[in-house]
Amino acid sequence: MFTVARGLKQRLPTLHFERRLISSLMAANSRVSAFSTASPTNTTLKRVGTHNGSFHCDEALGCFMIRLTNKYSDAQIVRTRDPQVLETLDAVLDVGGVYDPSQDRYDHHQKGFDEVFGHGFNTKLSSAGLIYKHYGMEIIAKELQLDIGHPDVLRLFLAVYKSFMEAIDAIDNGINQYDTDQPPRYVNNTHLSSRVGRFNLDWMDPDQSSEKENEAFQRAMTLAGNEFLDSVRFHAKSWLPARSIVMGCLAARHDTDPSGEIMVLTSFCPWKLHLFELEQEMKIDPPIKYVLYQDDRSKHWRVQAVAISPDKFESRKALPSQWRGLRDDELSKEAGIPGCVFVHMSGFIGGNLSYEGALAMARGALKL
Repeated sequence: MFTVARGLKQRLPTLHFERRLISSLMAANSRVSAFSTASPTNTTLKRVGTHNGSFHCDEALGCFMIRLTNKYSDAQIVRTRDPQVLETLDAVLDVGGVYDPSQDRYDHHQKGFDEVFGHGFNTKLSSAGLIYKHYGMEIIAKELQLDIGHPDVLRLFLAVYKSFMEAIDAIDNGINQYDTDQPPRYVNNTHLSSRVGRFNLDWMDPDQSSEKENEAFQRAMTLAGNEFLDSVRFHAKSWLPARSIVMGCLAARHDTDPSGEIMVLTSFCPWKLHLFELEQEMKIDPPIKYVLYQDDRSKHWRVQAVAISPDKFESRKALPSQWRGLRDDELSKEAGIPGCVFVHMSGFIGGNLSYEGALAMARGALKL
């Protein structure tokens, strides 16, 4: 007998406060089974239902997430399609033909269902997406030990949906990633939904018992749930601090150069995606053309041309063609700037021994 334990809480430092994150673990204990096909003897436990038989990533993750809430903490999972049993349960996911959050009914298969996450996202939700929409803010607030109204909770709520949850919704609802009639160039069976699917019992396995099926579903819950928490952890530890750095550097761009088109990273971090998003949010115009940062290894300074979009190689304004492919003294002479180290053949990046030199390269490139 086993259950999903809340597990260990680890303190993680951030820019301004500490965050606690739950690393949920599957643990064996004799208190209560995580799964049941009948009413439990302990009637104080909440019961969350989903269908039996073959399972997908959305209900596995949905069951994991709902058990992270206060209302359904360590709830018992009941896997059945019996409508009479489903009616007696406290919450039902991915089965039952009803979407009614006031009754904690979260199916998405019924005719006419068209619920989306909102906030600019238009992908039809799966059962996991429904649980995240209604309980994700609470889950993230608990993980960060913040009030649910804290602005960082909303920021992470939206970021985790964009980078993690939306793909699960789309795959479960059969939504292609690209609008094209062409066949895919390769097969991808390594994404989370595919890996969860492989936990289903093999049709050649002689033991197709509900007990073995439930054990497989629990492994699926563990995999999907741990990856969800990993995503929350990454966004809390790395994504959010990087966003704060880029936001501060953007705000100070006119201190670097009156044009407002050169940004200096005061501390190196993953900046590219944040830059594009924050430019839109902060209504930056004209957009940033060059980003300066210090290379941690050489301690030289880099000047990088910003791409036209996150998924494109073409730069908004590449470094001048007459500089490209040159190095050291030859480059310094051509540019009229001392300390130049290199400019890439494509003009997307260059280097200088000093900050002043890198800034002079960026300013010179803006004029050429």
